[in-house]
Amino acid sequence: MLMMSPGFTFLFQAAMMAVLLLIPETPNSMNSTADTEVQFVLHRASERGHANHGWLDTHHSFSFAGWHDPKKMHFGALRVLNDDDVAGGGGFGTHPHDNMEIVTIPTSGALEHKDSMGNSSVIQTGDVQAMTAGTGIRHSEFNHSAGEAVRFFQVWIYPNERELTPRYDQQKYDVGAADNGFTTLVTPDGSAGVRIHQNAWFQLGNFSAGHRTSYALHGSGQGVYAMVVEGEAQILGQTLGRRDAIGVWDAVSVDILASQDCELLLIEVPMRW
Repeated sequence: MLMMSPGFTFLFQAAMMAVLLLIPETPNSMNSTADTEVQFVLHRASERGHANHGWLDTHHSFSFAGWHDPKKMHFGALRVLNDDDVAGGGGFGTHPHDNMEIVTIPTSGALEHKDSMGNSSVIQTGDVQAMTAGTGIRHSEFNHSAGEAVRFFQVWIYPNERELTPRYDQQKYDVGAADNGFTTLVTPDGSAGVRIHQNAWFQLGNFSAGHRTSYALHGSGQGVYAMVVEGEAQILGQTLGRRDAIGVWDAVSVDILASQDCELLLIEVPMRW
């Protein structure tokens, strides 16, 4: 039996109205080797917004729909990071978007997509999907399975230009290629992964316990939002467990220690645009 929320249109419209272009409040700081203060904000998994509609169990890193936290409106150009679990047969009916870059990354199961541009596809683990909503699109997202859940991250990024022509992109990536390293999922020019209209890079990393690495940001004015998908890592002296996140800016690079086997999602965005 198909399940969907009768209020899905309101959820998306309400989220799109929550647009405050502010640097995150109550940051922490620490000295870098360049004698500048590295700024960071810590977001614990337990502090995320949460809603369970039966067919949809969802967590919000930033204010979305009926959950509002004035200190969590966005991180730079990163507006939405939703951690969705959709039951078999459930899904989001057709709804509109505009002037947003939308990236979907499945972690298990398969998600069926249809949109007003004529695209019809199924995305699953190892796929990354991007849409430029631009002047306006309508789309639907449903669990491709009637019996098994589909889990995915959906990320909204403010574009660097409004009223763009809508577009769709979907690419596969090598799930196993990120052992003790990063796999690039999103770039501004599409040189790796899918392209979006913003100075943004998405990285997915898998690291074994004890491994150390460093992520270099792409110039001044950039920040990176790092979420531990699974396992545990240490960043800027903070121990991060499953779904904990830290946003870092005013930094040249960010050092990472895998205190346990872990998977990380890094989203680099401009802090102002």
